[in-house]
Amino acid sequence: MREGWHEDDYLILFDEAEVSAVSDRYAISQSFPGYQIVGLRGWDDFIVRDSASHTYSVPTIVPERPQLPRFVIPDSRTVLQPDERFTGKIKWYVKPIVFGGSPDLGENMVWVTHEQHAQLVRWWNEKCRQLRAYTSAIRSFQKIPGRTAGTRSA
Repeated sequence: MREGWHEDDYLILFDEAEVSAVSDRYAISQSFPGYQIVGLRGWDDFIVRDSASHTYSVPTIVPERPQLPRFVIPDSRTVLQPDERFTGKIKWYVKPIVFGGSPDLGENMVWVTHEQHAQLVRWWNEKCRQLRAYTSAIRSFQKIPGRTAGTRSA
């Protein structure tokens, strides 16, 4: 694993030997089937790779599948500028920004280990899947003739 600053991004780039295990740890196949995690960008985004080896930057917490913006990983000869303040740590928002958490330094931000980060990302993404399923069920229910939200039939 290599980590450090590259231009304005703090990157954590996994060695090829780590990619499969990291992808499994984060359960990326549930949100992005056919993709693997090859790194983290700025703590808030995964760097994922498709089967054609194209890389993209996507949020770690995915309330719905976003467009996949391309992201070019610096080549292996590029030296990332290490920063001992962040080595082995990942910034985490206790209440993710996508759910209304504050992005400012303070009570909503903590530093977690890589393992803790994977557990938190999986937990929040499962909540997102449950919310999508619930929302979909409500929409389907509302389409039933004679039914409106918040009413019961006799």
